[in-house]
Amino acid sequence: MAKNVSKKNNMSGNNRPFSLKATRMVQKVNLQTVKVDGKKVRLSASEIRNMKKSKAA
Repeated sequence: MAKNVSKKNNMSGNNRPFSLKATRMVQKVNLQTVKVDGKKVRLSASEIRNMKKSKAA
């Protein structure tokens, strides 16, 4: 089982069509399972990208 390391949470808001009828919606975080130092962890896609950039530099 991968450990959830990311501190990001879901975002909530309203869907607003042309009629302006508000319905609730949730945008979920893009969590991916990755091996870091031999352990499986769940990180967001942006955190994985930032890790790769910092390793290359």
